[in-house]
Amino acid sequence: MTELVIDKDTSRTENKDFIIGRHVYGNLYGVRRELLEDEDFLRKLVVEAARAADMHIVDMKTWKFQGYHGGVSVIALVLESHVSIHTWPDYGYATVDVYTCGPRGDPWRAFNYIVEHLKPRIYKVHYADRSSLLESGAEN
Repeated sequence: MTELVIDKDTSRTENKDFIIGRHVYGNLYGVRRELLEDEDFLRKLVVEAARAADMHIVDMKTWKFQGYHGGVSVIALVLESHVSIHTWPDYGYATVDVYTCGPRGDPWRAFNYIVEHLKPRIYKVHYADRSSLLESGAEN
């Protein structure tokens, strides 16, 4: 469901200080197992995607899970917010999440970069506008 919020007072968003939040996330299906199991490849992929999207990495963590339906998780804390990939190699499945706060960084570019390199058979992508409606210091 898409929600549309209309503020008739357009002066609120013209030349005011407010939070710009853009959230792109999706599911990738039919990805080659060897890519989804490769922790080093996925780590480098997140670094390159962040760079391509003009994001600045603050910290990064990766985990490789063994055993039944194990996979890899990569999470990058970026100055603008975060980029993450979680994989399930047994299913050829991955989830990708890219969120930016502020005018810098392009979550679409990072998401598309990851999709380009994981080459899923199909994927679904979603977008959420996470921007504030009020300028800083405004009362609710």
